[in-house]
Amino acid sequence: MKPRRLFISFLLVLTFPHAYSQDTLSQPETRLRPNPYRLSWKTDGILMGAVGITGATSLILEQQVKPFTQADLSRFDRSQVNAFDRGATYNWSPNAFTLSDQALTANFVATGLLALPTLFRHKGWATVPLMYIEVLALPTLFQQTVKNIALRTRPYVYNPDAPLDPKLAPNGRQSFFSGHAGTAFASAVFAAEIFRHYYPNSKLKPVVWVVMLGLASTTSLMRYEAGYHFPSDILVGAAVGAFAGWGIPKLHEVRKESDATTSRVRVQPWYNGSATGINARLLVFSR
Repeated sequence: MKPRRLFISFLLVLTFPHAYSQDTLSQPETRLRPNPYRLSWKTDGILMGAVGITGATSLILEQQVKPFTQADLSRFDRSQVNAFDRGATYNWSPNAFTLSDQALTANFVATGLLALPTLFRHKGWATVPLMYIEVLALPTLFQQTVKNIALRTRPYVYNPDAPLDPKLAPNGRQSFFSGHAGTAFASAVFAAEIFRHYYPNSKLKPVVWVVMLGLASTTSLMRYEAGYHFPSDILVGAAVGAFAGWGIPKLHEVRKESDATTSRVRVQPWYNGSATGINARLLVFSR
């Protein structure tokens, strides 16, 4: 099967994942479990507030980034770069740059198709979209803020074979850490997590993990090949993104009924006129 047909087939499977779920083969009327996530004024207020503050901070810092001049470029030598990252200074590829964007777009499309069935089966249809906005916005704006503080020189600035124009743009000083890697891994882990929770018995869970992480890894690798990021940029970006993709759904998880109760033993003495004793009762309370 051609790669393009294989990818299209996978997208169709993502659109109708319940058809391949083990639990739905025996009980077709219960294709989705009850909504495992819930929005909260407190949780989402804090997260969206963090998005607003981080976005404003990033915008302010962005205005203060000054690009390199041609005179500045003469002082850059790849021997100044640590051995772990130095290989990136030999890279420059516009084609890899384009492929990184295409892989990231495929990541977004796959995540959207995975989430699509959940929108029509629960009253809280806005839960997954809002979580996804938070998952994308927080690491993206956070990395942009860090970039504008760290002002790390991009690998292609050290490469004499790279063209002059991108070296003289403000973007040439915004290498740490990788926004593409952060966004890609945030989206990938989020997609795999919501699939795992909505379809806990599906045999496709490993497939979803492999494909989503594969798209995220492709995005990150192409940023390296393009000469836009050092390996350390990508590793940090992937870690931050993966944490957001896992942590934000975790904050929205509906607690199990067993977790929402507590028990207490009440001990009381008793007397019936002819005998005495102790009565113990187990009391269960809802939290």
